[in-house]
Amino acid sequence: MTAASKGEWRAKTLEPLKKRFGERRERFETGSGLDVDTVYTPEDLDGDSYDEKLGYPGEYPYTRGVQPNMYRGRVWTMRQYSGFASPEESNRRYRYLLEQGQTGLSVAFDLPTQTGYDSDHPLALGEVGRAGVPICSLVDMETLFDGIPLDKVSTSMTINATASILLALYVAVAKKQGVPPAKLDGTIQNDILKEYIARGTYVYPPLPAMRLVTDVFQYCPQHVPRWNTISISGYHMREAGATAVQELAFTFANAIAYVQAAVDSGLDVDSFASRLSFFFVAQSDLLEEVAKFRAARRMWAKIMRERFSASNPKSWMLRFHTQTAGVTLTAQQPDNNVIRTTIQALSAVLGGTQSLHVNSRDEALALPTEDSVQLSLRTQQIIAHESGVTGTVDPLAGSYYVESLTDRLEAAALEYIREIDRMGGAVAALEEGYQTRELHESAFKMQREVEAEERVVVGVNRFRSPTPPIEKLQNIDPEETRRQIDRVQRVRSERDGEAAATALKRLEGAARGDENTVPAILECVEAYATVGEIADVLRSVFGEQRETAGF
Repeated sequence: MTAASKGEWRAKTLEPLKKRFGERRERFETGSGLDVDTVYTPEDLDGDSYDEKLGYPGEYPYTRGVQPNMYRGRVWTMRQYSGFASPEESNRRYRYLLEQGQTGLSVAFDLPTQTGYDSDHPLALGEVGRAGVPICSLVDMETLFDGIPLDKVSTSMTINATASILLALYVAVAKKQGVPPAKLDGTIQNDILKEYIARGTYVYPPLPAMRLVTDVFQYCPQHVPRWNTISISGYHMREAGATAVQELAFTFANAIAYVQAAVDSGLDVDSFASRLSFFFVAQSDLLEEVAKFRAARRMWAKIMRERFSASNPKSWMLRFHTQTAGVTLTAQQPDNNVIRTTIQALSAVLGGTQSLHVNSRDEALALPTEDSVQLSLRTQQIIAHESGVTGTVDPLAGSYYVESLTDRLEAAALEYIREIDRMGGAVAALEEGYQTRELHESAFKMQREVEAEERVVVGVNRFRSPTPPIEKLQNIDPEETRRQIDRVQRVRSERDGEAAATALKRLEGAARGDENTVPAILECVEAYATVGEIADVLRSVFGEQRETAGF
């Protein structure tokens, strides 16, 4: 006889079987630790109307997507993150990726560039070109984009503390190409708060750093109107140990802080909100990640409409880039990474991402080779053109499990946001170390689970086997570093020194007052002042942030 309710089914049908045969484990949970029931039914949904919780794609609350037809119109931007060794080598890699069908550029910068040091600074020793491309001056930026028409490509730049400097360099290169700034498409990460929480490439204390962020918000609508002024990132916090719930909560708490700072500076919310973008990770728990992306859209729509009274529907739309999870890549059995990143990329597509980067199989060992990045790009292209998942919008909608999980992730993330609000907001909370402590505790718990084999990592703590090493790993030629150092020193000796000094002095005055700093930074880069020199001027005014323990 058919059960009349889930409880009756559990008692009459499920429990007798479990008593006889048991189950693989006592408790099933998502990758983030949320309980997973045996089966989901309409009883697991809260009964809210379809229109209120889901709606149609392209309409509030955008749970099902920000475009009415999503990938039936065009597929996501395939944007493989790249940059290494030197501007010349990175330029060659960008041209190669565009030839292979990549549809947007994503620039990785080395650590000295990210933290405002030139390649010949003593603190840059051993790091030039290692984690990304070194950029010291306009000469480097011209080399990086040589032969790449900036009015024809969309460029994302992962840069934060020195974001306004790199944006100014990009604008200056475009002008040299004859491309008006108003025609530029792209995104600058410019998300400084998550640096204090999880990543560490901050330079200045939080309050002046927030001023630099809002200066970009104010500058771009008038001068670079198609540019996304920030990519608010949950990715790095998740890589540092956050759960999916924490990724949502801390990302949106930071976003609330940015929007509030911009409003407090006199900006109308609808004048900049449509140019905000987000950056999330895709980890391996496929259905939890799909639910996370859906919950994120609904949360942001409500935050913008209800908390900030935004009236333009474009201000309510959450647009985001996704990258597969670097933290899940293993040096053991590296071919397994291809399978992991395929599942992760699929979750991003099923979740409705606007652009996507797929990590490469060799990235646990070195920067990726051309062959491995081509395979990652082909992964995206096969999902887009062979899998069939792009034929309908939000194909997992209506799944009792996915809808229940979407609701639960949203509710748990909102509780975190309420706690951060009680503490005075994201900046006040990070100054107390709250978010960092939460990440550390979560990361510690996950590591203990791996060590106890409660969390299986194939090839690492279960199903181990000897694996031959990957051949032809990417290496950085020391000669590239020497040439980079020579170039920045040559720029300083050959430029108009008086013009550079005058521009740097003007920047100091703008920073000490309340003038927008972006025009002064643009003058500096066009006078061939270096990234390090510009950052040093701002250090002299704002001071430097020192690391504090969070665990």
